[in-house]
Amino acid sequence: MLFLKNKKLKLFLVAIIAITLGIIAAVFIGYRHISNQEVDLIAAAATKANIAMEKFHHTATRDGIKEWMIDARTVRVISAQNQAVFQDPAVTFFLKDNTKLYLTANHGILSTDSKDIEVSGNVVVKNENYRLRTENLNYKHSKRLLFSKVPVKIVSASSQLTADSMTHDLNLNATVFKGHIKGVFVENIML
Repeated sequence: MLFLKNKKLKLFLVAIIAITLGIIAAVFIGYRHISNQEVDLIAAAATKANIAMEKFHHTATRDGIKEWMIDARTVRVISAQNQAVFQDPAVTFFLKDNTKLYLTANHGILSTDSKDIEVSGNVVVKNENYRLRTENLNYKHSKRLLFSKVPVKIVSASSQLTADSMTHDLNLNATVFKGHIKGVFVENIML
């Protein structure tokens, strides 16, 4: 009889220990989940961001027509400044002739009220024929203009051009270069 009481006592103690360990594990997992959320909220608060997220995608349209599309590794939306701040933005501009212009950079800022974009750091703009490189580039949404006030370099299969600044009108698909313009153009001439 004493043996049965000891066995029941042991079973009772093992059950209590198992339940206690289960509760501890549940609390620990819950705390880790909550602490990870707190870190994200603290990081957002430290940057005064209202929203912070990864793998962002947005398409801008005007009168039902796609004008541009942006994807980014991360975005922080700062409502007080009407800004969305991007890491590794990739923007696709849709032109009237159904061609596309692709822009990539290390950093970007979208003005949420005007839809103007400013990108910096290893900026590359390309289409099927040309590749432009610069360190800073702006997009003026109301006029659909890309412009750079810092040196640009444009390369194609048969030419290379550098200039101190550049403006490209997406509506007209026309570019104006200014300041210290230098170019090399190669043509195959058959006689």
